[in-house]
Amino acid sequence: MSIDIKPENRPEGIEGAGFFATSLDKVVGLARANSLWPLPFATSCCGIEFMATMASHYDLARFGSERLSFSPRQADLLMVMGTISKKMGPILRQVYEQMAEPKWVLSMGACASSGGIFDTYSVLQGIDRIIPVDVYIPGCPPRPEQVLDGILKIQELTKSESIRRRDSPEYKAQLALYGIE
Repeated sequence: MSIDIKPENRPEGIEGAGFFATSLDKVVGLARANSLWPLPFATSCCGIEFMATMASHYDLARFGSERLSFSPRQADLLMVMGTISKKMGPILRQVYEQMAEPKWVLSMGACASSGGIFDTYSVLQGIDRIIPVDVYIPGCPPRPEQVLDGILKIQELTKSESIRRRDSPEYKAQLALYGIE
């Protein structure tokens, strides 16, 4: 019995009987995209929606994000969910700085993205004031389908990102805007 197995979503390359050749950037991007280790930084109702996304009905594990990491040194995707107070800002930034490169940030919900309905002196009006954000998920709170869409956007970003982008002068200039070396 002959079984013809063809891999899906493989990067472009040269293939033949018994071999497949592609660039290192594409292989590393594919591996990164399908093995994200998210660190949930949840403070409010967006955290409950994230729990629903992780549960069996939506099952975030199908997208390669099965292993949640609660240690910044072992995570590569920081998911900020909910209201971030100004007192919590330095802690969030410290968590971001402790993460190893490459790292991505997902801002989930209106509160993390723009302060939400809390236009007060004590609430940070968007986490992009202290750390760079790669993907924003709108909503108050966003539905699990939106969270899955945000994860898929992060995966697209990781697939297309060059291995050397983090060493580029443009990336270093962006981090310098945030005072991060």
